[in-house]
Amino acid sequence: MTVSTPPRYAYRPITDRPDYDWPEGKRLAIYFGINYEVFDFGGGMGAELAPPKNQPDVLNYAWRDYGNRVGAWRLFDLFDRLGLPATALLNADVLATCPGLAEACVARGYEIAAHGESNAAAQGELSQSDERDLIARTTDALAALGTRPTGWLGPWISESHDTPDLLHQAGYRYTLDWAHDDQPTWLSTDTGRLLSVPYSQEINDIPAIVARNGEASQFAATIEDAVAQLLSECDRRPLVLGVALHPYIMGQAHRLPPLARALERLRADNDPRIWWTTAGQIADHVIEHDLGV
Repeated sequence: MTVSTPPRYAYRPITDRPDYDWPEGKRLAIYFGINYEVFDFGGGMGAELAPPKNQPDVLNYAWRDYGNRVGAWRLFDLFDRLGLPATALLNADVLATCPGLAEACVARGYEIAAHGESNAAAQGELSQSDERDLIARTTDALAALGTRPTGWLGPWISESHDTPDLLHQAGYRYTLDWAHDDQPTWLSTDTGRLLSVPYSQEINDIPAIVARNGEASQFAATIEDAVAQLLSECDRRPLVLGVALHPYIMGQAHRLPPLARALERLRADNDPRIWWTTAGQIADHVIEHDLGV
């Protein structure tokens, strides 16, 4: 039998890799990837709270738009209060459709990472030239915020066979598309190596709450359980936990309190092994010291 395997990385079990530390001897890097997304009214892709009856799908469009109008600001308050850094995963179209939202991320010192133009379409079905243009437009738009992004998360985690090559050619240092490991790993491209920083599809509110019909208390408990397990392993190996949040889900008034209580407990524990950081800082450390596998 012939087995098709991804050509971008080789298999190596996590138990058989070089050991290293995060800055200041930390062992578990935790970052929050907060997705700021826009959608098309009357068409395109989008998460659904309930099955739509027709287009325009007012119910689901308005539910998603709540995140940018209300939920994002509720999460800002929580992260400000707890002194937590974040990686803002920004659709470039946020700049035009939600004035001040991206700027609020910049004002808080959040890392700005590229998340395509909008979440109404997936890039994986584009031609190579169209995908290259999409990456260029997104990069140029977000660079106007003051810093050219170095990290990429594809809308809907959609990639073509060319995506890692195109990202590296465009100057990106890391991608969050691959959820195959608890450590940063290197992907091969036509022009050099592209770092894959772990981004969880399990500790992610869309699969957990929308797809699996969970709720906030269960999701918050999942975060704490994951941290506890990774702390039990991190003395043997450095690890990464990425927590993916969407303001239209976890920014709802009834969902924020369980999340807040979980994060408050983790911050109060003040475990010296935890590095509260951003995806970009993780990538910078690995690249600077030539780490990863």
